[in-house]
Amino acid sequence: MNRRGVCYDVGRVMWGQDWRPEFSPDEALSELQIIRDGLHCNAVRICGQDLGRLVAAGGHALDCGLQVWLSPELWDHSPGDTIGYIAKAAEAAEELHRHRPGQVVFSVGSEATLFMAGIVEGGSVFERLEHPDFWKRVQAGEHNGRLNAFLAEAAERVREVFHGPVTYASVPLETVEWSRFDVVSADLYRGAELKDRFTDVLHRYFAFGRPVAITEFGCCTYRGAADAGARGFAILDISAPGQDSTPAQLSGHYVRDESEQARELTELLSIFDAAGVDATFVMTFAAPLNPTSDDPLYDLDMASYSLVKSFGGRLGPLGAAHPQAPWDRSRLSTTYPGMPWEPKQSFGAVADFYATALR
Repeated sequence: MNRRGVCYDVGRVMWGQDWRPEFSPDEALSELQIIRDGLHCNAVRICGQDLGRLVAAGGHALDCGLQVWLSPELWDHSPGDTIGYIAKAAEAAEELHRHRPGQVVFSVGSEATLFMAGIVEGGSVFERLEHPDFWKRVQAGEHNGRLNAFLAEAAERVREVFHGPVTYASVPLETVEWSRFDVVSADLYRGAELKDRFTDVLHRYFAFGRPVAITEFGCCTYRGAADAGARGFAILDISAPGQDSTPAQLSGHYVRDESEQARELTELLSIFDAAGVDATFVMTFAAPLNPTSDDPLYDLDMASYSLVKSFGGRLGPLGAAHPQAPWDRSRLSTTYPGMPWEPKQSFGAVADFYATALR
């Protein structure tokens, strides 16, 4: 593979909750340097909603010598609002492209069928997935017309102002007209429902005569997470009141298993490399809203795809709302002094694979 990367979230926003409540450009620079030197990446997919954060992190990444795949994401808005947002993001991306020509790839969206309003029914990704007609309509392909109409307009608006490569982070249930994009990209997890036909699904993306990128893949950090695939996060009790009286917790008893996450990532990277995938982006570097804890019920890191376990020092208002929750706010890394997290086994597994790919 030519591009070895990881997803770096500067603040995706769902239900009004910023997934990175505290963002520091200086800390982002330090983490991007670790992504380059510690993980042996030569590319990074920068995801999030705030354009200022995206540009700041993108500039730092370019200065670190990383190719930037900029993925602005405005979830649960209408197609019209989303296209307006994407057009503004593309203007910002062009400034980065001028700074480092050929080193910025722009994504017009991510899994729009699920994360954008207006293609299928439902006000949020969970409402869409749980709608009684969702799978019937998807299997009939009813969503693809509206999806491709959105992608056509989005790609046209982006190319008016951005002059680098353009892609879209699709999901296997979508049939995308790839002729309007420079790279075929897919978010591809290997859950139990897909395991027996995983390589067949992967190889479909090579039929379009364009480089193939896997823009998201990964595994959470508990026993059985590999089979859960993209639904691994679902062990988090999302019905917990969050910033009310009760802190977030897991929905039951789970066993932390860093080795399963590391093993699944190594196997997936091997499959992608053997298939001729051009770029891979592990989901994800850090998840500040999923701090680890010695109390298994509150070890939210188990429900995270991150390569590092956060300690609870970057929770923002959520942390202030739950000062007695069993998350260590003051703990810092011993491996990377000053960082509010510690690498997991998966960090080492990805680093070893990417270092070998360099040779």
